[in-house]
Amino acid sequence: MSDTQHQVNVRVDTRYLPEQSAPEQNRFAFAYTVTIENRGEVSAQLLSRHWIITDGDGRTQEVRGAGVVGEQPLIAPGAQHTYTSGTVLATRVGSMRGSYQMLGSDGVAFDAAIPVFRLAVPGALH
Repeated sequence: MSDTQHQVNVRVDTRYLPEQSAPEQNRFAFAYTVTIENRGEVSAQLLSRHWIITDGDGRTQEVRGAGVVGEQPLIAPGAQHTYTSGTVLATRVGSMRGSYQMLGSDGVAFDAAIPVFRLAVPGALH
């Protein structure tokens, strides 16, 4: 049985930032825009985040913190919250995945999964 009270969908779009990158120093900067859509029946507040960032050599970094870009948005049913952030990798490709820790207006805490998404310099993948 699925929980219709607490359903959050996460979509991510990425882009390479050549102006902030230095390939000769193994520095590849990426921006990612996240859209968090509340498909549940109650409002949900994003309390914290957990990211797992993996570069092309398999090195993994975990990042945990309160909110997103300084906010802990309250997202009403049917509404969405969009923000843009960034990361720097030491390789031309990598991936990110994770979860948001949410609190429903009914007092129920739950996790919203962030599906894996790829970060890649244009032309790096064939």
